[in-house]
Amino acid sequence: MLQARTFITNLWPLVSHLPPVQRTQTLSIWIAKGRFGGSGTVNITGGAYLSRVTRTFTARAAQEPFLNGSSSVYVEEMYRAWLKDPQSVHKSWDVFFRSTTAGAEPGQAYQSPPTVMISYPLTQHAVLPSLSQPQTAEAVAPPTSTAALAPSEPDKRQVAPQDIEDHLTVQAIIRSYQIRGHFFAILDPLGINITNSDRYHLDGYLLKLHNLEDKDMDRLFKLPPTTFIGGPDDVLPLREILHRLEDVYCQHIGVEYMFINNLEQCNWIRQKFETPQIMNLTKDQKRLLMARLVRSTKIEEFLAKKWSSEKRFGLEGCEVLIPAMKTIIDRSSELGIESIVMGMPHRGRLNVLANVCRKPLEQILTQFSGLEPADEGSGDVKYHLGMSHERLNRMTNKNIKLAVVANPSHLEAVDPVVQGKTRAEQFYRGDVQGKKVMSILLHGDAAFAGQGIVYETFHLSDLPDYSTHGTIHIVVNNQVGFTTDPRVARSSPYCTDVARVVNAPIFHVNSDDPEAVVHVCNVAAEWRAKYGKDVVVDLVCYRRNGHNEIDEPMFTQPLMYTKIRKQIPVLDQYTKKLVDEGVVTEKEIEEEKERYESILLEAYHNAEKESKTYNKDWLDSPWSGFFGDRSPIKCDPTGVSEDILKHIGNVFSSPPPGNFKIHPGIRRILKSRMEMMESRTVDWALAEAMAYGSLLKEGVHVRLSGQDVERGTFSHRHHVLHHQTIDKTTYRPLCQLWPDQAPYTVSNSSLSEYGVLGFELGFSMTNPNALVCWEAQFGDFFNTAQCIIDQFLSSGQAKWVRQSGLVLMLPHGMEGMGPEHSSGRPERFLQLCSEDPDEFPVSMDLYSLL
Repeated sequence: MLQARTFITNLWPLVSHLPPVQRTQTLSIWIAKGRFGGSGTVNITGGAYLSRVTRTFTARAAQEPFLNGSSSVYVEEMYRAWLKDPQSVHKSWDVFFRSTTAGAEPGQAYQSPPTVMISYPLTQHAVLPSLSQPQTAEAVAPPTSTAALAPSEPDKRQVAPQDIEDHLTVQAIIRSYQIRGHFFAILDPLGINITNSDRYHLDGYLLKLHNLEDKDMDRLFKLPPTTFIGGPDDVLPLREILHRLEDVYCQHIGVEYMFINNLEQCNWIRQKFETPQIMNLTKDQKRLLMARLVRSTKIEEFLAKKWSSEKRFGLEGCEVLIPAMKTIIDRSSELGIESIVMGMPHRGRLNVLANVCRKPLEQILTQFSGLEPADEGSGDVKYHLGMSHERLNRMTNKNIKLAVVANPSHLEAVDPVVQGKTRAEQFYRGDVQGKKVMSILLHGDAAFAGQGIVYETFHLSDLPDYSTHGTIHIVVNNQVGFTTDPRVARSSPYCTDVARVVNAPIFHVNSDDPEAVVHVCNVAAEWRAKYGKDVVVDLVCYRRNGHNEIDEPMFTQPLMYTKIRKQIPVLDQYTKKLVDEGVVTEKEIEEEKERYESILLEAYHNAEKESKTYNKDWLDSPWSGFFGDRSPIKCDPTGVSEDILKHIGNVFSSPPPGNFKIHPGIRRILKSRMEMMESRTVDWALAEAMAYGSLLKEGVHVRLSGQDVERGTFSHRHHVLHHQTIDKTTYRPLCQLWPDQAPYTVSNSSLSEYGVLGFELGFSMTNPNALVCWEAQFGDFFNTAQCIIDQFLSSGQAKWVRQSGLVLMLPHGMEGMGPEHSSGRPERFLQLCSEDPDEFPVSMDLYSLL
């Protein structure tokens, strides 16, 4: 390189006096004749004389960047090719050779190829004509001045670096709204928890942060493909870009989704919120929304008037929950859903039963009368009860089954139960993708953040034998937990942050904007239908009363409740908006209110005539026709022929067919089992397999779930054999007994007791003709699921007349495993199920040990 540069530098004075064309030709001839010895680099334009530079170099030859690192042979070949056909070389070489031939001064011939061409504004940054119009070498005429050469003013013909930086800055601003816009959204209807008091100065802050100025606000910028705010336009002024981003991300909806690691899903959500005018409702939709708000509001007013001192955990402050749930149900029904299983806490339960599920109002109102139930069971408080029935969805004209699962006061404990019941319905319907059955879970803000069972339930959402293919979670965000302020109740910014662990999008919405709520709920239903994944709708609201109707909230939240006392109910706000828009008249609003009030009053008079109630009216999972004339004492015969047992034992003791490679230890276990079969003896594992297999032959589905149940904690079961050299290749002998047998499901669960036991309880409630088993890894591990045992299993039939066929398997022993693994605590179960703990049973010969 140094040799070539020195050669050109030394020879330049010898040719500088020649005309430009002759000078270039002379140098080209020297190059062609190999005057450089065939090596080294060539500075054909005499870079030592480059005068227009912006940086200073110690070596003058380095000022010509175009040829640095290029050999003389390469330049020679390019030049010869250009002489034959200018289009055979890159356009940058074409410009270089033409400029040099035209007599460009040293250093002026080089022009770097353009990287990004911006056509806005059109008066600037045009495409270089020298690069867009191919010409032959013979057609090139030397210009009268070097200033007229194509590459003489590259700063006017190339994209200015500042323009590129500004466009990238605008893209960064769009992305920042998508990521963090929800922090600036106006979500709190009370105006207390505004995240940033300076949100109205956001435009100026962004301009300053990104080195933009007010004059840039009217500049046109091309929109990236990761936004839909432009609609049909792909170019917008910066002012309009910011305005549209504010409308989408910083008004009454806060969209959290950019943590999702799937571009298609992120773009889908962007399109659902960013597309201009996508949130607009028709007049009919607005009138329907108003009618639903009337029902939601008026039933609470009616109950408060008739039973002013009665606990009912009303929905005042979040009346929009009813239109929200009905929107989800309507859209889901339209998308093919036929059955919905719901779980919820006590707040708003009576309203949901009346206006979402359409349970007869008379049955709800008789719960306030204190009548004794005429059938079995002790009953429960009215805001714990469940129900199940099928009704016509008037929006889609399709039948839909709705079930609300009964639950105790233990918040969120019902979550896994609902998921298990939903999974069971999907299983027995053959709904492998969750297109027919789905679940909706309602939560309170404090419980959603505070209860670990929420996390356990979320982690079941994508497991093969536990997934319900997407749950819609609705958080009734009171912004207070009983008397506890959120600032001391959680460590996360939102109560919904737990949902981020499963990439569930989270839609925060101001509950005083019913139209925004409806849009969010439609998107949630469509998301679940399209992707089969969980989604969270966070209804940011308030609680107009205390924890219940007789609680005094001013003791602990005086400032909040001072504002609440002045807050205009959402029904009044929305009806005023519709009147101003000309959608409805004041007369029509009053007629709608009077119509529903008359329905309530008629139901009230009918309820007064009732003399008894029935617990069976509140069953969430009825076993229709199961009991019939069957004796409650006698058991059906369970014996089977020895031939059937032999067949089960032989299949269970045989290695897999074909070239399935099993572990040598498994081979020994199978051999010992076969020896037991030949000697007509059994151990625990073989007896268990025979019990399951005989049920499978009779068409009874068997499901075994729990930690490590496929192999068994003590390496005794081995219901799933693994190929030793091929991943994900297994053999399940109990699934290969008969061609027409019932399905056998055996599944290792997540490392959870509370969540998984609740799930299996829900699964067992659906079908009485199934054996559902949950096995603890060690028997004493059941105590971390004690809530399910205490509040659902042992007391469910007394409180809710609920049946369950769940079997708990609690392996334990005294084999030196320490005090933790020495007992399954059977005394606890006996005590829990004792109907009269003060009376000791009399000893009878019937119970004597033989």
